[in-house]
Amino acid sequence: MSRIGRKPITVPEGVSVQVRGTTVTVQGPKGKLERVFHPDMEIATVDDSTVVVRRPSDAPRHRALHGLTRALIANMIEGVSQGYRRELVIEGVGYRADMQDRNLVLSVGYSHPVVITPPPGISFEVARGNRNVYIDGIDKELVGEVAAKVRAVRPPEPYKGKGIAYAGERIRRKAGKAGKAGAK
Repeated sequence: MSRIGRKPITVPEGVSVQVRGTTVTVQGPKGKLERVFHPDMEIATVDDSTVVVRRPSDAPRHRALHGLTRALIANMIEGVSQGYRRELVIEGVGYRADMQDRNLVLSVGYSHPVVITPPPGISFEVARGNRNVYIDGIDKELVGEVAAKVRAVRPPEPYKGKGIAYAGERIRRKAGKAGKAGAK
């Protein structure tokens, strides 16, 4: 049996979960999320304080869906109660980020600034000398997707480490030319 899928999900104070068939609606202090799940999975609320996911059989497909469904519901509950945040770090001479209304404006070595408009439910924040970008939202999947799109504007390069990287990301560095290493 799935170890993840078996665990009941505790619903924190101030968050309400409504299950209608395969549709789960989670509402909390930060917002509201709704998602439709696979019809084979049985989702039930117990005492309005826990959510339990059950599967019909022990088939590999149902076992995979069991853990996935439970994890997605847990992410929805955490998102509407606490929210999600990804941090990106900009490295390089002259590289910086600015805010223009709600839009993120990146100056990362191109001949033009790159303007990124946030989708609904996502907000940007720029801090620490225009080198750190924070992406906030209640949908974990959407926050990660937007962070990946911002990083893709100028991924970190392996020789000098310039570019946009996730906070804490380890960039594999290359040595560069053999002549600079002190060879004769």
